[in-house]
Amino acid sequence: SARLRDAYGRDSLGEKALLARRLVEAGTTFALVSGAWGYFDHHGDDVRWGGIVKGLRPLLPRIDRVIHTLVTDLEARGLLDTTLVLMLGEFGRAPVINANAGRDHWTNCMSLLMAGGGLRCGQTIGATDAKGYAIRDGRVGQAALAATVFRHLGIDPDAHWTDPQGRPISVVAENGRPIPGLF
Repeated sequence: SARLRDAYGRDSLGEKALLARRLVEAGTTFALVSGAWGYFDHHGDDVRWGGIVKGLRPLLPRIDRVIHTLVTDLEARGLLDTTLVLMLGEFGRAPVINANAGRDHWTNCMSLLMAGGGLRCGQTIGATDAKGYAIRDGRVGQAALAATVFRHLGIDPDAHWTDPQGRPISVVAENGRPIPGLF
């Protein structure tokens, strides 16, 4: 409906999220909604995507709208329990604004959002120190995230594949286990 299209947003991001929902409804097992490469690469106002003011200030309300609409739409259609929604980047951002009104890469910690997928939602897992410089508790590494996603997809996190030399390789590195507290 026109009302639902307006709720998603009649821009590239909203249309991609609506298409992803339609694909899920049609039975696809994986859909990716993405802007262009670097969409969240907000080092400062001197780069293509801008910094905090020129880049994130106009973008974040659109992201909030799309995530909210996607999750509530999936829930209304009875698809949220079987659909895992992830919102994340490739790593975190520095907890301080740099001289160019942006934030640099920060590998110490990052945030991600997970919804649906039969997970126990509505909680925060992990915390940083007061300034966001380091993880204080509840560290979740990439192996735990991979194991969580694989479990949702019905792939045994303890499974192995065989490389061309006949050696078994774990599908999840470092013996990763699904994120505690989500199941």
